[in-house]
Amino acid sequence: MELGNPVITTLIGLVVFYIGLKMFSGGMKSMGNMDHLSYFTHNVYFMFTGGIIMTLLWQSSSLSTTAIIALVASGAIPLPAAIACVLGANIGTTGTIWLAGILVSDGMPKGDTLRIALAHTGVNLLMGLALLPFCYPIARYLAKF
Repeated sequence: MELGNPVITTLIGLVVFYIGLKMFSGGMKSMGNMDHLSYFTHNVYFMFTGGIIMTLLWQSSSLSTTAIIALVASGAIPLPAAIACVLGANIGTTGTIWLAGILVSDGMPKGDTLRIALAHTGVNLLMGLALLPFCYPIARYLAKF
């Protein structure tokens, strides 16, 4: 859809995106009682993997982070699991680069695009794996605020 002015089109798109995130967040907050999933929601390794998969499926770390924040606010998942899920969502974001290259473009990235994708994936993977064992201490520290 072309409205003529790209600035107006961009602003309208951002407003629609924000409204969608608010509606999504409200729906996620209503999921406060998920006791049947407590085995998964209290395990940082499952939540880390879930963050990767969720972001790969939605192809939006903003949507994943919004969902995680809403679930924490509703009490559905504890803070350490949410931290692990956000770390996973960062890795999932890099996966969308690879998926877009394979499914949408001409295949795997090449040249400088490949090097940028490798750097982005490598840094997020190293950060996620390095911080994953410290989710509980990070949560205890953040609980002070």
